[in-house]
Amino acid sequence: MNPTVLTVLIVAVLPIVCAGIAKWGARGYNNHEPRAWLAAQAGWRARANAAQQNSFEAFPMFAAGVILASLQGVDADAIAWCCWSFVAMRLLYIYCYVVDWSTLRSIAWLLGLIAVIRLYVLAL
Repeated sequence: MNPTVLTVLIVAVLPIVCAGIAKWGARGYNNHEPRAWLAAQAGWRARANAAQQNSFEAFPMFAAGVILASLQGVDADAIAWCCWSFVAMRLLYIYCYVVDWSTLRSIAWLLGLIAVIRLYVLAL
């Protein structure tokens, strides 16, 4: 098993996890118009939905960084370290978003971004 590919799969699935958190145990959930229903939510459900949106936004830059670093022959351990760091920060980010810890959430976001930028720097 390639651990780098596993991290890309994990990050790709995180938006779905966030959507599941937002919908968890919801009464009155409308599967005919799920986006409208999610947009009308408040509190932790709204924050989980926002984490879903941000996870979709973060994925392309991460995936491209992994691809570029791999194509440039960057050491696999260095790539894996950046990838697992990003996964850890995304998980922390999502948790902090849902429980409304905004400062720690922003720190986790920034550290995740640094891990991705490191992939690009290594590929240069």
